[in-house]
Amino acid sequence: MYIKKQRLLTPGPTPLLPAALHAMMGSDIHHRTEDFRTLYKQVLADLQHVLATSHDVLVVVASGSGALEAATQNFFSPGDEVLVCSAGKFGERWEEIMKAWGMKATVLKAAYGDAVQPEAVRQALAQNRAIKGVFVQASETSTGTEHDVRAMGRAVKETGALFVVDAITGFGTMPLDIEGWGLDIVIGGSQKAFMIPPGLAFLSISPKAWAAADSAKAPRFYFDLKKEKKNAVNGESAWTPNTALLLAFAESLKYIKSIGMDKLVANAQLLARATREAMQPLGLQLFSTSPGSSVTAVRPPAGMDSGVIVKEFRSRFNAIITNGQGSMKGQIFRLAHLGYFDFHDLFAIIAELEIILAANGQPVRFGSGVAAVQNAYMDVALPKAELALS
Repeated sequence: MYIKKQRLLTPGPTPLLPAALHAMMGSDIHHRTEDFRTLYKQVLADLQHVLATSHDVLVVVASGSGALEAATQNFFSPGDEVLVCSAGKFGERWEEIMKAWGMKATVLKAAYGDAVQPEAVRQALAQNRAIKGVFVQASETSTGTEHDVRAMGRAVKETGALFVVDAITGFGTMPLDIEGWGLDIVIGGSQKAFMIPPGLAFLSISPKAWAAADSAKAPRFYFDLKKEKKNAVNGESAWTPNTALLLAFAESLKYIKSIGMDKLVANAQLLARATREAMQPLGLQLFSTSPGSSVTAVRPPAGMDSGVIVKEFRSRFNAIITNGQGSMKGQIFRLAHLGYFDFHDLFAIIAELEIILAANGQPVRFGSGVAAVQNAYMDVALPKAELALS
């Protein structure tokens, strides 16, 4: 009770892979040496492997938002007509980026907690054949909502538009078939399911996107992806790299390869499912109508500000969870599942939530939420035949 280990339970940054953390101590290598070139080539090759794509992959020193901007300025021109799917704070970020770069954006908006429907994308593209790009979040972390990227990809494939997917919290939490689904530019970040600190972003880029880059007129300097591609062939970055994070990334990718990307996704999906099932006996409602597996957004009890729950996790258990963002602050709290989370974490989180609710006057039957998590675990961990014999 008196010793409180800090636990990071947020959808980014996420808990660090220990091997990656240790690897960062070896960062005193120069980035124009053969040691670094070997490291960089390995990272790019392993990244292609875990993303299951033959498309080019590039890494830049930035948060995920830097790669969102790079995806805009390298493949489009000011004045281009684009379609933005916006269903939360990060969809609104796409809107802001389009405005900053002078794009003519048609915005398909869904209410917070809802997803933009693929049919709406199909109709918008049919009504305007001049649209050159479609932008969406695979996972809208601000609301815990997942988009149907596969169906959207089918709609975009019927046109000449590029499909640009922010998968910063989609990678490692949901299936993403980059080539099979026609995802032209897919963006990820280091501090999510890849279990290392913030500071690296990466993009997979299709041949169709590279062809569009040849005629793109937006200015670029630091985020010149053609320059990055040219340098990457020789195992170098265009600018000074974050060597410590690349060493960590190499370990993270090695770990993901060892368990399989499908297992990383399955882990997040199982934790998310168990969390959703735990909310019902606690009398809590999910916020999203299309919940994803990167994070579960939950409404607090009627009359309670979600900030109370967030603060109680911190003060009672030194555990960091997240409130709602923007207009959703006080209306939801969010529990993360992506990356280096396991059932041990979830058992504790739900038990702590039960205590917090009880301490704030909410009727709770202790163990009811935890039991739901245990049952979800047993469904997968113990075959039904063994249960029948026990």
